[in-house]
Amino acid sequence: MRLRTKAREIALQYLYQVDITRDHNKKICKDFFDHFAEDKDVVPYAQDIIDGVYTNLHDIDAHIEKASNNWSVSRMSTTDRNILRIATYELVFKTDIPYKVVINEGIELAKRFGSPRFPAFANGVLDRIWSEVSPGSQGKG
Repeated sequence: MRLRTKAREIALQYLYQVDITRDHNKKICKDFFDHFAEDKDVVPYAQDIIDGVYTNLHDIDAHIEKASNNWSVSRMSTTDRNILRIATYELVFKTDIPYKVVINEGIELAKRFGSPRFPAFANGVLDRIWSEVSPGSQGKG
């Protein structure tokens, strides 16, 4: 499994934990990595995802809400919403990663960890988000 794929999985697990416990700080994150990141090479990118999601959470959730027709982020399962948050962070804020890679990685996370019908839903949401934020889109979609 590729390094960034592993990092996304670790970030997803941490974001899930924080969503449940409502407890996030540097010590908790470090302890989490010490316990669950067997390959320490994944930590920098996982940390980048976690920091990016928390720094931009309001904007990320707004993109998801806009793209997920009649579904609020709060109504989604904890796992599903955090998969979308990771992929949305990468689509909107990590412009060095090709959008097709981000969407494919998001769908793979959805298949592995999401609810049964979530991969198709995630694909639609992420496609809509990309159509809104892609260069030259000017808010179409």
